[in-house]
Amino acid sequence: MLTTVTEGVRELLGLLAQGAPAEAFARPSAAARAAGAPAGELAALEEATRVALEVHRTLIQHRTREAELTALFDTAGDLAALRDLDSVLRAITHRAKQLLHTDVTYLSLNDEAAGDTFMRVTDGSVSAAFQQLRLGMGEGLGGLVAQTARPYATGDYQRDPRFRHTAAIDGAVGEEDLRAILGVPLRLGPKVIGVLFAADRSPREFGPREVALLSSLADHAAIAIDGARLLEETRRALAELGAASRVIQENSDALRRAEEAHDRLTGLVLRGGDIAEVAAAIGALLEGGTLIHDADGAELARAQADPCPPPARAVAASRAGGRAVAEAGTWVCAVLAGPELLGSITLTGRRGLDEAGRRLFERAATVTALLLLLSRSVAQTEDRIRGELLGDLLSPSADPGSLAVRARRLGVDLARPHALFVLHSDTAPRPRLLTAAAHHARDRRGLAGVHHDHAVLLAPSEDTGADAARLAAALGRTVGAPVTVGAARADGSPAGLPAAHAEALRCLSTLRSLGRAGDGSTLADLGFLGVLLGDRPDLSGFVRAALGPVLDYDARRGSDLVRTLRVYFATGMSRARAKEALHVHVNTVVQRLDRIGRLLGPDWQSPDRALELQLALRLHQVSAPAGPGAVSP
Repeated sequence: MLTTVTEGVRELLGLLAQGAPAEAFARPSAAARAAGAPAGELAALEEATRVALEVHRTLIQHRTREAELTALFDTAGDLAALRDLDSVLRAITHRAKQLLHTDVTYLSLNDEAAGDTFMRVTDGSVSAAFQQLRLGMGEGLGGLVAQTARPYATGDYQRDPRFRHTAAIDGAVGEEDLRAILGVPLRLGPKVIGVLFAADRSPREFGPREVALLSSLADHAAIAIDGARLLEETRRALAELGAASRVIQENSDALRRAEEAHDRLTGLVLRGGDIAEVAAAIGALLEGGTLIHDADGAELARAQADPCPPPARAVAASRAGGRAVAEAGTWVCAVLAGPELLGSITLTGRRGLDEAGRRLFERAATVTALLLLLSRSVAQTEDRIRGELLGDLLSPSADPGSLAVRARRLGVDLARPHALFVLHSDTAPRPRLLTAAAHHARDRRGLAGVHHDHAVLLAPSEDTGADAARLAAALGRTVGAPVTVGAARADGSPAGLPAAHAEALRCLSTLRSLGRAGDGSTLADLGFLGVLLGDRPDLSGFVRAALGPVLDYDARRGSDLVRTLRVYFATGMSRARAKEALHVHVNTVVQRLDRIGRLLGPDWQSPDRALELQLALRLHQVSAPAGPGAVSP
């Protein structure tokens, strides 16, 4: 007996050592029974078989527990080395599938905005519809777990009435052919963020151990999700911190550059730099071409740019907004002193201008405004001094010697030929007209001011009449209204300026009486009216102006067209009476008159011109001995 029992026990121990399946443990008892062993030996051997099976079950439970703990430890290791959330979640679902020996495992996450839960990771799934499934809260098994934060299991989902079935859920589960499903919540504290599932394609009951194991894996998944969220928030915070640091550094660099540029431009102004130097400095700082214009659009300076007018719309937009604006590939900034527009700066060659560059450009406009204000203040002071000098020059009681010295200090040489211009406009304000006159005075090294309620300009001139006409046209364009200019030539001495002013004033009054607003002239250019009104008439000049071509013809040819013209007027412009007085044939009179018409122009017989010619003939007659055969009128 001892031998049979001993051999049987030895075989059972071998089976335990080999990890043989439970059905193998029945072989020793079966062999002893077949060998006809006594009943006592068979009873002892069966008792040993029962104990061996208990040990076998205990070993299997220990191995299963060991595998579960290993899986949990591996999952914890994955969490400790978390790099990619999806990879960790896929590892968790895969381990759940292996440990629970199911066909499919999957994990869904709650969407708080949509109010449902959606598939995030699956393992073993073959249905696309199932992998994209979304479950409303309380719908199906997963929706119920997500809503109640409690685990649920079913041996056959399609037949289980505990769950709210929907066509979408049942269709996806049916397409995946799932029967048994276990779902446990993913919790972060009291909050449910999703569900972890294990499912089989055949009916099956899930025990408490399997629920506990899947719940442990769900806890790890929740930790992974929360860790990934914290990691992402940390990364985002670090990125924002880095971006903020870069912005601070960029702003600091921009501020430093702006301060350096401002100091450079301000220093340039304080050292007496002109507008051209400022334009060049702005272009160098901003790496572009620069144009500076005044408020009227006149160019003041230009550096590395072609001439072009300022874009009026951009200047208006910059003035309204107080900032530089871009237009057609250029940048424009209004130059302001409070609400007053002093001018504008145009930056060319810089389509893109970052915020720092834009602020620098705007600072440059501020410095330019400072320079223009200083220039205007200096100009206004100089204009006031020049105006005071001009007023003294036109005063008969002033000392000519001291006035000449004061004029030389202002760069005005009164010994040169000068002309005095008296200005008038019916519509343009006098201050604007005076400002325009002062600008011309500075350009021509002259003087401008107000005298006897008229703007007056004293400037060098070689051709007073032509200069008066040009000045009237130029001032009219500047002030945008007709400007009438009466002019008189000065005699090169301060003492003669009051008389020149009186003559220019008479010329202005005559022009206005004749309806010649917007014109410029001298009394001499007004013909016989100038002779009548002038207190210093140039009689020979008037005669030459009226009869010059006829006098020159007679001098060259030895003819007597002047006498013919005198007789023609004396006989009432009658050809018949003229031929009798001249003792020539009427055809000769006609030929001579035709010649006179070609010399004097087609309008020589018009009333105004005829009157002027007759006055010139009278003056010529009294200033020279009468020729033979002269006829008195």
